[in-house]
Amino acid sequence: QVQLVESGGGLVQAGGSLRLSCAASGRTFSNYAMGWFRQAPGKAREFVAAISWSGGSTDYRESVKGRFTISRDNDKNTVYLQMNSLNAEDTAVYYCAADRTPWLTFTRQGQSAYGYWGQGTQVTVSS
Repeated sequence: QVQLVESGGGLVQAGGSLRLSCAASGRTFSNYAMGWFRQAPGKAREFVAAISWSGGSTDYRESVKGRFTISRDNDKNTVYLQMNSLNAEDTAVYYCAADRTPWLTFTRQGQSAYGYWGQGTQVTVSS
């Protein structure tokens, strides 16, 4: 059974930074692309960022490009999301997810591509 556990969320002022972590267990983490998604109150869950199994390919939604950075440490079975210059529109529950298919050299934005999800961590940005 795969388990994904997010941490690092919290309350931050606009312009501040947070680093989210997602610790994986239960299967060979390093073989799979990982993604971060978020869901704001009253809105659908949306793609934020993704990273390939090797870390060689990354992708971001347009609104976070230049502010967020996704990375991974396969030795620690952990994926990170560094979030800088946060604004109120970034307020949401953030989820990490693991792709269903191993060894992809590219990343995917569609939620159906991800078979395992964490429980989420709340990020609140005060303006």
